[in-house]
Amino acid sequence: MRIGLALGGGAGLGWAHIGVVRVLEEAGIDPDIITGTSIGSIVGACVAADILDELEEIAREVKIRDMLAMSEFGFKQGSLIGARKIEKRLREHFGYMSIEEMPKPFAAVAADLVSGERVVFDQGDVTTALLASSAVPGVLPPVATGRMLLADGGLVDPIPVTAARDLGADVIIAVDLQGDYAQRAVKRGFEPDNDRAGKAPMRTARLGIALLLRSLSRVRLEADLPDHVIAPAIGHIDVMDFRKANELIALGRQATEAALPSILEDLEARGYAVAAS
Repeated sequence: MRIGLALGGGAGLGWAHIGVVRVLEEAGIDPDIITGTSIGSIVGACVAADILDELEEIAREVKIRDMLAMSEFGFKQGSLIGARKIEKRLREHFGYMSIEEMPKPFAAVAADLVSGERVVFDQGDVTTALLASSAVPGVLPPVATGRMLLADGGLVDPIPVTAARDLGADVIIAVDLQGDYAQRAVKRGFEPDNDRAGKAPMRTARLGIALLLRSLSRVRLEADLPDHVIAPAIGHIDVMDFRKANELIALGRQATEAALPSILEDLEARGYAVAAS
């Protein structure tokens, strides 16, 4: 029996994935197949390549100056910031490794802005796949390959359950970073008794995008239902704040610990030998 782990997109919220993986590891659950969208692809690649310790160390130490150092204006590339420094950092960890060379089967999901289709990277250069999967439109430049122009996979598949199934997963654990919409709405002042709700255009627009992503995630999960869904309570944290790793990892752990009894019961019923560390 092969266990698949499908890690959803969510920019800075993706650090919660680390907490999820850590609890699964401690419970003796070692995913055989990893798939990811956007930030989920980056965390997933680190899991598949067995370098999650390095990513966690980086995540826990991120400061404003680090975020600024990684940024570069990229208006000529069709984005607010360029991807050159991000690619350099990814190359430091993955080099020119191909997905086929990774210790575990892995896939990253991107979206083709030309055709509007979902694109799954399950072979080829790891770094190229991660850049494409995490290229938020307008923020990071799309990745041109062949006749495609690839951008953030969250546009078409926020939680890549189908990709895990296609790689041969028998049991799929999905991590939904968009599920805590209600808390996100409250954080932005959208409460019944708040007379100012909806009067700040940018805040309203960002909440609308959050709702769109939450709705798309629900549709995708209903279309291809995973065996287990872990949805950390992280709606109060801004998706673009990469400095909250400690809190996000803790909340990822908390959500996974709550789901763990059901996951273990299911796996044991299927004959999976769990050996907690």
